[in-house]
Amino acid sequence: MDTIYALASAPGRAGVSIVRLSGPNAWAVVDGMAAPLPRPRQAALRVLRDQDGAFLDQALVLIFEEGGSFTGEPVAEFHLHGSIAVQRAVLRAIGAFPGLRLAEPGEFTRRALETGSMDLTQVEGLSDLIDAETEVQRQQALKVLSGDLGARVHDWRRSLVRAASLLEATIDFADEDVPVDVSDEVRDLVTSVLREVKTELAGLTVAERIRTGFEVAIVGPPNAGKSTLLNHLAGREAAITSEIAGTTRDVLEVRMDINGLPVVVLDTAGLRDTTDTVEAIGVARARARADDADLRVHLVPPGEAPMIAVRPGDLVLTAKQDHPVDGINGISGQTGHGVEALQRHIQETLAERVQRVSLSSRERHRIMLEDGGSLLADALDLLQDGPDLYDVVSENVRVAARRMESLLGYVDVEHLLDEIFANFCVGK
Repeated sequence: MDTIYALASAPGRAGVSIVRLSGPNAWAVVDGMAAPLPRPRQAALRVLRDQDGAFLDQALVLIFEEGGSFTGEPVAEFHLHGSIAVQRAVLRAIGAFPGLRLAEPGEFTRRALETGSMDLTQVEGLSDLIDAETEVQRQQALKVLSGDLGARVHDWRRSLVRAASLLEATIDFADEDVPVDVSDEVRDLVTSVLREVKTELAGLTVAERIRTGFEVAIVGPPNAGKSTLLNHLAGREAAITSEIAGTTRDVLEVRMDINGLPVVVLDTAGLRDTTDTVEAIGVARARARADDADLRVHLVPPGEAPMIAVRPGDLVLTAKQDHPVDGINGISGQTGHGVEALQRHIQETLAERVQRVSLSSRERHRIMLEDGGSLLADALDLLQDGPDLYDVVSENVRVAARRMESLLGYVDVEHLLDEIFANFCVGK
C-alpha cells in the first residue's frame, strides 16, 4: 500500500501540531528527516531537516511498529511547533520523498479497519467520539469504540455457528443409526441470541437520540411565552418575540447541554385554527414535530387545558407566571421563574430513559438487527416441525449470523465504507 501522510491535528495556528505518516515507508521518512530513529513508542526530541539539509523545526518524534499502531501499519508522528509556516514546510518536505501521497478523508481509520485493528462499529464509535459535544455522548461513544458491541456480536455469532453446526451434523447423519436430538440445544441457543437482539433493538432509539439529541418541544397557543422561554433557556435571542399573536411561523431549534445530555429544544408555532395559509403550515409543522418529540412542555393560560394530548414525561405549566403563586405550577421566560425546575424535570426524565440505552445507535444497525431477529424467529417456528426442516432452519441461522457479522464490517458492507469514512477529517 502507499505510504500516506497528513496533518492529524486541527489546521491553523496552535501550540502543537501533529503530522502523521502510515505505510511501509513511514520510518524511512523519519530516518531521512530526523535520524537516528527513536525506539518504538518512545518519544525523542529531534531536529527536522528536508532532503537538502535545511533546518525545518525541532520536534518530538514517535514511531509505532506494524501491528502496534492505530492503523496496524508502521506509523510515524512529528509533533511540531504549531505555526502554519512550520506545518507547510514539513508537509512539503515529506511530500518530496518517493512513494508518499497525502491521505484522503478518513484514510488512516479505514486502514485500521482493513488491517483488522478495528471493526466497523468501532470506526463508527470513533466518529461519534470526535463529534461528541456532551458527557453522555462521550461515554456512549467510548463504549462502542472500546469494542463492547463487537464483543457482543461475536458472542451471538459463536452461539449461532454452534446451533447451525448441530443441525448440519444431524442432517449429515440422517441415514445413520445415531439417535441424536439437537432441537433443545438449538432452541436454547437461538432463543438466547434472539432475546438479546430484541433487547438491543429496544434501546436503539435512545442511543440514536444520544447521538443526535433528544427533542423537547415547547407547545401551546399563540402568545403563551414559548419563544421567550426558548430564549431564556438558550441564553440568547434565538427567537423573535412580540405581543403579536402568531409571530412564530416555523419550528426553531436550539441545541443545549443539560447536565451532560444533548437536547434540542423546539419552539413551535402557536396552536390555533387560522385562515392564514402560512401560519396554518406552521401550525401543522408544530403538531408534527411535537408528536415526534421525546417530550413536550405544554404552556397553557390559567384555567385552560393543553391543546394536544399529554404523554408520560410531558410537563404541563401555566404560562407567563412571572412570580410564584401557591398551588400553580407556573413558568415565565421573562423572569426565569420555574425554569430551573423545568430543566431538572427534563434532565431526570431523559436520564431515566438513558438507563435503557443500547450500544447500537444507527439505522444501519437497526436494519441488520431486525433482519437477523426476523430470521431467528422464523428458525424457531420451523424448528418445531421436526428434522425434515432442519436444512431450512440451518440456512436461516447461517444467514442471521452473516447479518450480525455485517454489523462489524466483515460481510457485504463495501458500499457503506466510502460514505462512512468521508465524514472523517483528513488526518484521521
